[in-house]
Amino acid sequence: MSGWESYYKNEDDEEEEQEESPEAGGDYKYSGRDSLIFLVDASRAMFKSQDEDELTPFDMSIQCIKSVYTNKIISSAHDLLAVVFYGTEKDKNSVNFKNIYVLQELDNPGAKRVLELDQFKGQQGQKHFQDLIGCGCDYSLSEVLWVCANLFSDVQFRMSHKRIMLFTNEDDPHGSDSAKASRARTKAGDLRDTGIFLDLMHLKKHGGFDISLFYRDIISMAEDEDLGVHFEESSKLGDLLRKVLAKETKKRVLSRLKLKLNKDIALTVGVYNMVQKALKPQPIRLYRETNEPVKTKTRTFNVNTGSLLLPSDTKRSQTYGSRQIVLEKEETEQLKRFDEPGLILIGFKPLIMLKKHHFLRPSLFVYPEESLINGSSTLFNALLTKCLEKEVMAVCRYTPRQNIPPYFVALLPQEEELDDQKFQVTPPGFQLVFLPYADDKRKVPVTEKVMANPEQVDKMKAIVQKLRFKYKSDSFENPVLQQHFRNLEALALDLMEPEPAVDLTLPKVEAMDKRLGCLVDEFKELVYPPDYNPEGKVTKRKQGDEGSGSKRPKVELSEEELKAHISKGTLGKLTVPMLKEACRAYGLKSGLKKQELLDTLTKHFQD
Repeated sequence: MSGWESYYKNEDDEEEEQEESPEAGGDYKYSGRDSLIFLVDASRAMFKSQDEDELTPFDMSIQCIKSVYTNKIISSAHDLLAVVFYGTEKDKNSVNFKNIYVLQELDNPGAKRVLELDQFKGQQGQKHFQDLIGCGCDYSLSEVLWVCANLFSDVQFRMSHKRIMLFTNEDDPHGSDSAKASRARTKAGDLRDTGIFLDLMHLKKHGGFDISLFYRDIISMAEDEDLGVHFEESSKLGDLLRKVLAKETKKRVLSRLKLKLNKDIALTVGVYNMVQKALKPQPIRLYRETNEPVKTKTRTFNVNTGSLLLPSDTKRSQTYGSRQIVLEKEETEQLKRFDEPGLILIGFKPLIMLKKHHFLRPSLFVYPEESLINGSSTLFNALLTKCLEKEVMAVCRYTPRQNIPPYFVALLPQEEELDDQKFQVTPPGFQLVFLPYADDKRKVPVTEKVMANPEQVDKMKAIVQKLRFKYKSDSFENPVLQQHFRNLEALALDLMEPEPAVDLTLPKVEAMDKRLGCLVDEFKELVYPPDYNPEGKVTKRKQGDEGSGSKRPKVELSEEELKAHISKGTLGKLTVPMLKEACRAYGLKSGLKKQELLDTLTKHFQD
């Protein structure tokens, strides 16, 4: 009969797998692989840069796509990616449309695909592109979208997200040809109806990119509502990478839950994970001869007969005291269910009541969902607006899933923020902050502090002011992880040596010394005595010094305490030095082993 701990362990493992799987959250309707087609305009305008020092729009697009490929290999290698060029001289597609070249069909990202893209980087890459594929002029965007739809339909796997990312610097591709423009709008609408979303990564052009000429009717507005606005065109690689990352990153909800304001009023919200600890991927066991992954299967057998046991043949048990309690699987599941999943509003508190030392774990993000209850966004926005006006937070009881105990959480209102390019930096919604229980708070012993005088405080303020900088968490990468993945990248791409990772966590000592100047020496003079030497050795105490006696202090036990230990059977909890000291105090002769000391003391007091 297996222990109950193993049952809980297995259940927890299953829950963790569910949370990471696409179907986490019960109401989550997507499951399968993410798929993304990079659709790149290869007309002549994409190969012209406005300044000599700037990258061409085509080169920016290729570098951006390569960056997504390498990130996908590390983060989610099961996703499907493809690259399609349009406006080309040569054509290669399943429908034999002119001026459309499918470079890579939808498949998992790999080293060979990255190397193939790398051939189109820089001046040499553009020349290679002209020789291999070439630039054309005439094309039909509706035919381009048709080819992309066929690429999705040819995939045998189940796909959760189907997305097309369009790179171009032409804001009116069909100009005066209204028939082609109309067909393109119709085809884009058909794709949207079948769950294929089109995102525009528009690049800088002379005179500016006017999205209202054509692409406002083409791109998927429903998806753009997550970002709030259509951002401006990109002129730098960094801006383009940031926008592609924002569009490409999965926005899968952990769960869709009801936020109950009272018994009669509720709305649906989606809970998103904002911070996930980055770990090295687990090693995969391979069969030695074929290098194919091997699967591990666990079977339960009867100890006496050796026969295979089915799940229905086993029960769970837990020992309480000396009695073994047997529970059925249904009973254990009922014990673990505290409440239905959801958020229940308890009340409101001022924002100033939430302290920094209340932090338990990274917060989650709450955003409205219309999938279950219509009108949730309207009610959610009204609640968010009032919380921002009154500077209060909503205190709720949060139950993520049925078999997880409830948490007390605070919903902190968060206002939308846009940067100079009208790109959303911070989305509107609530930060779900986990509040500590009374058991989570520790009682830290207070030590005596030596208070600094005002002169020392002022000097340290000047030092701190000199070393201030604007902290951004995404400016610091884990150097161990970065080097690990660069080593893997070098092996996969057959590079001579991996690119060294820069450890950004190390302090910039020279820059700090230059900023501080003589402030550090002045602070030392104020705090430390003149003859202070931090590198000097501590002088050892002499044998004749006071308090230099035996290493262990003598512990004396009274006769009543020893008798109490013997009667309770707790004499064995005493240490050997304490037992020796007790035998010496009563003039008892005994051996050196603990059991001999216990026997001697027990016999003495029982007699």
